[in-house]
Amino acid sequence: MTQKLDFLGIVPARGGSKGLPDKNLKLLAGHSLIAHTADTARQAEIFDRLILSTDSNDIATEGRRSGLEVPFMRPPHLATDDAPMFPVICHAIEALESAGWNPDIVVLLQPTSPLRQPGHIRTAVDLLQTTEADAVVSVVEVPRHLSPDYLMRVENNNLVPFLHEGEKVIRRQDTRPAYVRDGTVYAFWRKTIQRYSSIYGAHCHAYVIPASASVTIDTESDWAQAERMLQLQSRA
Repeated sequence: MTQKLDFLGIVPARGGSKGLPDKNLKLLAGHSLIAHTADTARQAEIFDRLILSTDSNDIATEGRRSGLEVPFMRPPHLATDDAPMFPVICHAIEALESAGWNPDIVVLLQPTSPLRQPGHIRTAVDLLQTTEADAVVSVVEVPRHLSPDYLMRVENNNLVPFLHEGEKVIRRQDTRPAYVRDGTVYAFWRKTIQRYSSIYGAHCHAYVIPASASVTIDTESDWAQAERMLQLQSRA
C-alpha cells in the first residue's frame, strides 16, 4: 500500500516592496496577487495545507480572507530587501514541524506570478514524483537574441563575445536555447532540503512552460503586461 504524502504550499509575501509599493495587495483584474495565488492553489486540489509567510499584518489579513493559513509571522530579518528565499522556506517548514506537522512535498508559489494555472502546479508535482528528481522548477526559454551564445561584453572598450564559444556563432538561429526560472512554480521534497541544504538538490528537473503563460511582476510595466495577458486568458 502506497503511503499518503503530505503536500504543503507556501506563499511568500513580505511587506515593503520598493519596486512596486504594496504590490501584493494591489488589485490586478479585480483581485490581489495574494487572492490570485490562493485561488489557483486551491483549484489544483493537491494541498493538505496552504500557508502564507509574511511580516505584514495587512498582507496577513488579505491572506486569511483569501483562504490561506497564517500560522506565524515572518521575523523581520527574513523580510528585508536582500533576504534570500531559502531561509524563508526553511523557517516556514520548521515552524510547522515544531507544531507537529511534517510535509513530504513542498511547493513554493510566489504571488508575483499571477498567470499561474492549477495545471502548472499539478504538472510540477507529477514530474517531481515520476522523474525521481530532487526538485522541479518552471522555466521559460529566453529570446534567441538574448542567448549567452549571442551576448557580448565590453572589455577595454572592445566588443567581444560574452562566451568564448560565442565567437563561432554568426547567425541568431544557430544559438543554443537558454532558459530562465520564471517563478511560476517550484516543487521539491522536504528531504531535498535536509540532504542538500537547497531546494534544488542534485537533480533539478526543468518544467518548460511557454512565455505566453508566464509573467513576473516587479515593475509597473510588468503589472500592465500581466493585466493584458489576463484579459487575453479570460477571452480564450
